Amino acid sequence: MSPSGRLAAGAATLATAALLTTVLPSPSQAADPAALAYSGTTSVGVHNAYLTETYPYLADALDSGAGMLELDVWTNFFGGDWRVAHDNPFANVNNCADATSPDDLRTGPVNANLAGCLDDLRVWHDANPGHRPIQIKIEFKDGFADNLGRGPAAFDTLVREKLGDAVYGPGDLIGSHATLDEAVQAGGFPTRDELAGKFLIHLIPGTVEENNPLDQLWTDEEYATHLRDSAADGTLASTTAFPAVHGAEAGDPRTARYDASLRPWFVVFDGDAATFVGGSIDTGWYTARNYLVVMTDAHNVPPAIDPVSPTEQQALARVAELAADGASVVSSDWHTLPSVLATVLPRG
Repeated sequence: MSPSGRLAAGAATLATAALLTTVLPSPSQAADPAALAYSGTTSVGVHNAYLTETYPYLADALDSGAGMLELDVWTNFFGGDWRVAHDNPFANVNNCADATSPDDLRTGPVNANLAGCLDDLRVWHDANPGHRPIQIKIEFKDGFADNLGRGPAAFDTLVREKLGDAVYGPGDLIGSHATLDEAVQAGGFPTRDELAGKFLIHLIPGTVEENNPLDQLWTDEEYATHLRDSAADGTLASTTAFPAVHGAEAGDPRTARYDASLRPWFVVFDGDAATFVGGSIDTGWYTARNYLVVMTDAHNVPPAIDPVSPTEQQALARVAELAADGASVVSSDWHTLPSVLATVLPRG
């Protein structure tokens, strides 16, 4: 989008509801994006959807209509499993119920480990066949811990055990191509209709990991290495996630960060929305290559709007603005606005 276009979209957030109704079509009025490639659409995500203050149960987040839900995972030696919590590295603090049937999704105790959260996803998936494609963003707060049995291969084993064919992974995307980059540039992702009933998982390094001077192998690089090596030994079909380049920057951010052999395994980019659309980044570069772009903290794009409870029209205008700017997912904390969370627009 041009600078003038961004200014116009930003001004729309300050207009009256009546005016916005005339310039911004409702989801029902917009073109149906179901037949478009997944990489050609924009959906809405919820930050920290696993917190009980966001949703009482993870099933509520799944029922919200959101196109992306985020989990935070800890792997360090303070616990014996994959723990799901925001700022507690010792215990599970979340809304996952470790369900075994639909009746369990909103009953009993919460605070399950990652396996329990994945159980909730599977039970909900089985109860909602053909559901919208849902991206699951996992922030590994302190990175993988391969030395503790919590590395990339163990992660894949757990996810496949719990979710099975409900996951659309790198092995599904690559087809006959040599790398993920080659695959998406050749044709992009399948259509949203073709991805109905699927979860897509992407991984980012966490805040603790990125600030740990002793950690020289972050989640993104470690999992990309795992993908490269799995492709080489013919086991890519067992992998379950897409590593994301974390942080928005101009040019191809893979060039300075990763070895040349790893760059083609990154087709997801995750970073601050205001930086992506601030004028220094050509977001059309991502759209033209069918890469997925997750724009976070969407509420902070000038003019800033409320991070939790903006008006519906403000949030819809922001989603439309960032869709035009090339976002695949527009992420914020708008869990109070289910009509916004269910919005899907053509991208670009």
